[in-house]
Amino acid sequence: MEKQITNGQKMSQLKAINNKNILYSCWLLLISINLFSSEPIAYLNTLGYEPAQKEIAYSLNGMVTTQHFLATSVGEKILNKGGNAYDASIAIAFTLAVVLPRAGNIGGGGFMVMYDKDTSKAYSIDYREKAPEKSYRDMYLDADGTFNKDELSTFGYLASGVPGTVAGLWEVHKKFGSLPWKDLLEDAIFYAEEGFEISPYMADILYKYNEKMSYFPETKKIFQADFPDFKNRKLFQKDLANTLKKISLNGKDGFYKGEIAKKIAYDMKLNGGLISVYDLENYNPVWREPLTSSYRNNKIITMGPPSSGGVHIIQMLNVLENYNLDSLEHNSSHYINLLTEVMKYAYADRSKYLGDPDFFDVPVKRIISHDYSKEIYEKISLGSSAPSIDIHPGMYLDSESNETTHFSVADSQGNVVSSTYTLNSTFGSGVVIKGTGILMNNEMDDFSAAPGIPNQFGLLGAKANEIIPRKRPLSSMTPTIVMKEGELFFTTGSPGGSRIISAVLQSILNIVDFKMNLEEATFAKRIHHQWQPDILDIEFSVDTKTRNELNAMGYYVEITEPLTCIQTIMYKNKKYSGYGDFRRPDALASGKINDR
Repeated sequence: MEKQITNGQKMSQLKAINNKNILYSCWLLLISINLFSSEPIAYLNTLGYEPAQKEIAYSLNGMVTTQHFLATSVGEKILNKGGNAYDASIAIAFTLAVVLPRAGNIGGGGFMVMYDKDTSKAYSIDYREKAPEKSYRDMYLDADGTFNKDELSTFGYLASGVPGTVAGLWEVHKKFGSLPWKDLLEDAIFYAEEGFEISPYMADILYKYNEKMSYFPETKKIFQADFPDFKNRKLFQKDLANTLKKISLNGKDGFYKGEIAKKIAYDMKLNGGLISVYDLENYNPVWREPLTSSYRNNKIITMGPPSSGGVHIIQMLNVLENYNLDSLEHNSSHYINLLTEVMKYAYADRSKYLGDPDFFDVPVKRIISHDYSKEIYEKISLGSSAPSIDIHPGMYLDSESNETTHFSVADSQGNVVSSTYTLNSTFGSGVVIKGTGILMNNEMDDFSAAPGIPNQFGLLGAKANEIIPRKRPLSSMTPTIVMKEGELFFTTGSPGGSRIISAVLQSILNIVDFKMNLEEATFAKRIHHQWQPDILDIEFSVDTKTRNELNAMGYYVEITEPLTCIQTIMYKNKKYSGYGDFRRPDALASGKINDR
């Protein structure tokens, strides 16, 4: 308890740090806003970054897109060794745990949606974290029932759920893998042991999060040794390399049993955390039936609960199918008006009805039904804004960090993987388990601490998402595959916390309704509204005419920095194309894959 209080006192300092980070981001945004409206890459240049993606990548034999060029290269390497999309995805995930530590992980969890060409079936696996056995509903509330202001749900040992990534990747390999398991960890081990050059973008992130990453000595030793000058340096993670070697040799058991599990449990107990050896040994991922729907004669395949993303993507597409979107000017005030009103209803329903289906009866069929979407459609009045206070969760129903990472892979056989996984917020809980190199998640914040109390992304929750031991927290992650006439059309996904759902929605609309290519669809400005707070977010800038029209409709508009990063692969005319979103400069899509 003494350590927890100390952590809590530290969080008051971290709040000030976060405010400073926000001001820093706003300054960067202000100096680049006008440049972005005329030339998106100029936005990156003002920050001193060169995007890894220079143009759309094309290939006849497959495509890989990730948020780090080294992970993309590893995915290509696996495909060229004769591996399939599942093998490449596993190798990518382990590599991202090394080269993208702010989000890539083995100490977190996520979701994977797959289309398997051999069986002509879609699959999805839930390897989301679980609440530890010793967790309880009101663990983040003070004695008077108010939320603990020390933010123990986001920082330190008490913030972590039981990690699921290694178990999830192991299950995918058992079902679909073709190359030996150990081959898929070779590159991750190499980059952890031998180090890799820190990119300018990563250097700035490490600098920006210096105080968060310096509180715990184990974390500081690894990630802040070169502070303040990270540029032209290498990041070495020797302990993580040793952990990956054990996973390479022993598979899932190398993480959830034996030496590594004991180290996690011991460090947790020593510092007020709850994860035990029992929790680790009893963790299991779940194969779940993916959600499927149709939108303008395209098949949507996406993730079901405890991801809220897929449910609400289908819900919103069902409403929007009643409109002729291409008759509206893209990102005009009328188009933004329509999307915003639809988003409000979806996010309102999310706040009450979404949770872990193993613990709560989520009314998925009703939410994604066309009858329900028609009722929402009939309540939307274009040209005006319905105040969020007048929209209630499920009012017509029967009675997740901005830091996440997404990658997509398609192979020459037609197998497709769309995967989103995370530590939650940037660098998770800030905790590295001593002697393992494992950076831990802060996913416990994705539960509802109490009805009506928002999490770090401003998302409200209710009883459906309350803390219960062994339960998985609600997520916004939305890995999605879109099929056309029995073949891949495109696959997409994004990080961005609550903004993931709205970003994926707009990615689909840009390609399906507005016939954009990947570069156009990626460069297009994104908007976001999540019901509460009643604020319309628009990326980068908005012209005076559009802002005035939106204000006249009743919207409160805020300009935001980019918080999402779409990773998309498209298949057209027997050719793959890929594009890594410039919003994260290290992102890269590539398809240098040999014909076999």
